[in-house]
Amino acid sequence: MRTFTIEFSFNGILAWDSFFHLNQTDQRQMFATFRKHAAPRAALMFTSGTSHGEAIGSFRGEPLYHASLDPAEYRALLDASGFAVVQHLIEDPTCGGRTIWLSQLQ
Repeated sequence: MRTFTIEFSFNGILAWDSFFHLNQTDQRQMFATFRKHAAPRAALMFTSGTSHGEAIGSFRGEPLYHASLDPAEYRALLDASGFAVVQHLIEDPTCGGRTIWLSQLQ
């Protein structure tokens, strides 16, 4: 994900249950990658944590890294990359308690 490059642009970019496994520095840098691969008016959807921090969870008995930025920083990064927030749902019960961001390239 951090080094993905292709000469195509996409109408939708989805980073579901993946983006938050990057450390905070790598997450910040991903917004340039999202922008590079976004077609005009593209949708960008990703899941994040609810606040700035890092945690080690567990998956099938193995440690699993999670990180998140503060919601205000996600908003600022989206804005600086040309994406407008369409919806931000915190711990949405209809999506298994995930925190979801939906944005669109302006």
